Amino acid sequence: MKSRKLAAAIAATMAMGLGATACGGGGGSSDNNGGGNAKADAGLSSVVNKTSKKGGTVTYEHSSGADSLDPGNTYYGWVQNFSRLYSRALLSFKPAAGKEGLKVVPDLATGLGKASADAKTWTYHIRKGVKFQDGSEITTKDVKYAIERSNFAPDALSNGPKYFYSYLEGGKKYKGPYKDKSKEGLKSIETPDDYTIVFHLNKPFADMDYLATFSQTAPIQQKADTGAEYVKKQVSSGPYQFQSYSESRGATLVRNKEWDPKTDPIRKALPDKIEMKFNVNATTVDEHLLAGTTTADAAGTGVQSKTQPKILSKPAEKAKTDNPYAGATQYLAQNVNVKPFDDVNCRKAVQWAIDKAGVVDATGGKTKGEVASTLIPPSVAGYHKFDLYKTPGSKGDVTKAKDYLKKCGKPNGFKTTLTARSDRPDEVTGATQIQGTLKKIGIDAEIKTFPADKYFTDFAGAPAWVHKNKAGLMMMAWGADWPSGFGFLDQIINGSAIKPSGGTNLMELDDPKINKAMSEGIGTLDDTKREQIWGNVDKMVAENASAVPLFYRKNLLYRPDQAANVTVTEAYLGMYDYVLMTSTKK
Repeated sequence: MKSRKLAAAIAATMAMGLGATACGGGGGSSDNNGGGNAKADAGLSSVVNKTSKKGGTVTYEHSSGADSLDPGNTYYGWVQNFSRLYSRALLSFKPAAGKEGLKVVPDLATGLGKASADAKTWTYHIRKGVKFQDGSEITTKDVKYAIERSNFAPDALSNGPKYFYSYLEGGKKYKGPYKDKSKEGLKSIETPDDYTIVFHLNKPFADMDYLATFSQTAPIQQKADTGAEYVKKQVSSGPYQFQSYSESRGATLVRNKEWDPKTDPIRKALPDKIEMKFNVNATTVDEHLLAGTTTADAAGTGVQSKTQPKILSKPAEKAKTDNPYAGATQYLAQNVNVKPFDDVNCRKAVQWAIDKAGVVDATGGKTKGEVASTLIPPSVAGYHKFDLYKTPGSKGDVTKAKDYLKKCGKPNGFKTTLTARSDRPDEVTGATQIQGTLKKIGIDAEIKTFPADKYFTDFAGAPAWVHKNKAGLMMMAWGADWPSGFGFLDQIINGSAIKPSGGTNLMELDDPKINKAMSEGIGTLDDTKREQIWGNVDKMVAENASAVPLFYRKNLLYRPDQAANVTVTEAYLGMYDYVLMTSTKK
């Protein structure tokens, strides 16, 4: 009886998002806050430059590119946000301003999931009459297949989390749809009819509705799937479809004529065309934003530190900015399988040495973040304030750092490799500042940089490369998969997240105590107890010293006059909501 009530409580909490499912970008243009009426941080709590007018072209630019625009083969938060334009997951975060944007609402599904008393069986029903761009009706078999390919074919699709692999019954034995030729596929995903899908889990999973917002649940036709090549010729289930795609240049999206707004309660689909441009230098993206030729920076991480003075020193320009917390933490990962970081004392030496305040100052100051002492940021449920490595002014303690070097048998220091993403200038700047700090205690860190779109697949997230190149230190930024402690921590500290390629557990943590605590936490249906567990796990990671929290990230976002229906979405790491965004530019 008790567990049944708790499961019902979870569903009730998520159902708060059902009160109003209409897109937050509606209404007339009388609320226009662009141009001379712009106000700084207006996008944090309202929709700026509001319009209901159809037409125009939205142009996004990105300094690198996507890990993949395939909804089943991506992990970057900006792609999760952007992919909602051409793919429809079972559920979605509500496109709306402020805290409304954190509510989970039905998308392809007709409602939130129905949980069994023990939260191990979840049932969803999907809308009838929803069509792919080729005119064929979407069924739950297409959803089942999408999940099978995205979670059980790592040889072809290495990006993205593998929650379904870990939590579905029999998931770890299933070979995936490319190798398994049986008609039933993975038996723990049932499709009793074309509009019902049932998930049978091997353990309770209290955050299932959050997981159902992932683009991995967006339907994909088996007949159209070409594995890793599918990204080149996708079949849309959303209001837009691909007119063209290039891995190096970007993509152009146009209207999907088979999309029916009557079956879609959360999208208005106002623009006629959407342009996505890849491999535009980060500072050039900023220049284009200031010139008004680009609608938004696709990465959603804000302007570069060198651009900030051009904006913040001019009231008219500052009025066009939003400075939200990103729900993310920038940290330094120490790989426990690369010597000498297999010794906790060497890791603690780095913990004590780092000048966190210096990193913040070097990468843009308080506009870009605040010094961190935990992995979980304050905006995520499960955050508990503590600081095991507190130093005066957060500037590090050289004496303590040297003491720990002696304890790990490296009194004179050592050499290692420090990685960062080449197309993120501020991250490279932060790495350079850390390099200088570590030299003070005798650690010689050689910086190696790589493009963001390959950082996890080929370098920092590929253990074989890491070990071969003795990459003991890696710059990392992480935002919650969804705004809970589990959604933040699981894929960066759980042993099950270690993969041959595309991994995000850069420390390669596989601590039985931490793994057990994560499993117990997600199976705890009481919200208060569950959040306490996440705080405890965060402290366990701090005690083993494998991750050095640097700062809780903030984004300085800029909205040019052409951008309309602009609002920050906390659900997608403090970037703008791309489902709402449109443009006055033809």
